[in-house]
Amino acid sequence: MRAAVMTAPRTALTVEDRPVPEPGPGEVLIRVVACGMCYSEVVHLNDRYPFGRFPTVPGHEVSGVVEAVGAGVDFPAVGTRVGAQWLYDSCGHCDLCVRGDQVLCPAKRATGITLDGGYAEYMIAKAGYVTPLPDGLDPVAAAPLMCAGITGFNGLRHGGARPGSKVAVLGTGGVGTMAVRFAVAMGARVAVVSRSRRAEDRAKRLGAELFIATEEQDPAEALRAWDGGADVVLHTAPANGPAEAAVGGIAPDGTLVILGVGEGPLHIPPFALVANRIRVMGMPSGSPHDMRDTLAFAAAHGIVPEITPITLDEAPAVLAAMADGTAPNTRHVITLS
Repeated sequence: MRAAVMTAPRTALTVEDRPVPEPGPGEVLIRVVACGMCYSEVVHLNDRYPFGRFPTVPGHEVSGVVEAVGAGVDFPAVGTRVGAQWLYDSCGHCDLCVRGDQVLCPAKRATGITLDGGYAEYMIAKAGYVTPLPDGLDPVAAAPLMCAGITGFNGLRHGGARPGSKVAVLGTGGVGTMAVRFAVAMGARVAVVSRSRRAEDRAKRLGAELFIATEEQDPAEALRAWDGGADVVLHTAPANGPAEAAVGGIAPDGTLVILGVGEGPLHIPPFALVANRIRVMGMPSGSPHDMRDTLAFAAAHGIVPEITPITLDEAPAVLAAMADGTAPNTRHVITLS
């Protein structure tokens, strides 16, 4: 099989031939149909994950078909269309795992970071951690739902978004765009906050009622003018500045949800939290049941990302552009079969 490999930190991807792996007990072999490219790959390339390893086949936004199963696997069956997500597996027996919060397990492992992922024609996955794709969901367009989708969907749910809530989305990348679409489908009112107005037309087309360009307006002031502030602020940018600038625009009893991770500490004045009883939380993707909910909601509402399909041979150049900030604002998806 052909696979794109991160051989070492801060080096270019290389496309090479490898043997097709064989599934062991409890594992499935997935013939990869498509794999989305996520900014997490840039984080891994820069060696910022303490649990990451090299060399690695990256990729955790995987859709494909079960090609073979290992010993003891009776589900999913060969031929099942499935998605594989960031969470590769967990210990299965700690309190968090047995309560269905496997993504919080201290022993969890990550697809494409600690084990090989979907930038390949075939990959191994744990049977209990892949999710059947709902009927009617296009496997290529749906690939980014396995990370950008579940992260945005879970951020909204855990942040308390509901019909009529005011949700501000900071950032217009893959997670931000998915969050806008999910929030609108949930019946929330949506504002999008970005540095410039370059993404305004798309945000409005996706259902945002307000667009705030921070190079023109103070985001906190603009959000306060939006009927008293946002009930939920989803920070999706890979830098901390947008979240820090928007804190003053959170309504009383509101929640700041950190989805995008920047380098260094997040600076928030304690009085801003205390005075308005504001909560700050993070959201690390999701567990298998969250993936099922995300895909079911996406299928029910016809929500799939806007993507740009590419070949495996184009992936090294696209990842390099993502790393240096010159990639176009689109979700690239490697299509393999």
